[in-house]
Amino acid sequence: MPAHPETRIGHVHLKVTDLDRSIAFYRDVIGLEVMQSYGAQAAFLSAGGYHHHIGLNTWHSKNGPRPDPRAPGLYHTAFVYPDRPALAQALKTALDAGIEIEGAADHGVSEAIYFSDPDGNGIEIYRDRAPEDWHRDANGTLKMVNAPLDLNALLAEAA
Repeated sequence: MPAHPETRIGHVHLKVTDLDRSIAFYRDVIGLEVMQSYGAQAAFLSAGGYHHHIGLNTWHSKNGPRPDPRAPGLYHTAFVYPDRPALAQALKTALDAGIEIEGAADHGVSEAIYFSDPDGNGIEIYRDRAPEDWHRDANGTLKMVNAPLDLNALLAEAA
């Protein structure tokens, strides 16, 4: 049986090696607000006052090694922005913080930028295009692409 059409991803909980460093990244680069902290072991952050979009903890990972990028696990956490100017501002904030951009793509349905958090967890920041602008073939099947994204043009839209 397929999932109910209103099903959505509620939050992501990440193991991190340094809680303060990770809080600073998700607060200062991504722009989330700390909603709750549990001492030096865990924190929950969100946008817009939600209880949490991201959980961070050091319960099993404090001062641990960075995982091999080829190991199975979460590929990235994606943050969707409401429009192109908001995405542009998010990109500008990341660049101003010295974040190294690892990739960027126009997927036809969305525009996306990729980088990593301090523990090597993948981050995607993106904005969706309106569904009526998504490319489809003659049968109506969605046709996503992996085309270059002009970051300079995007940055020109930052507030």
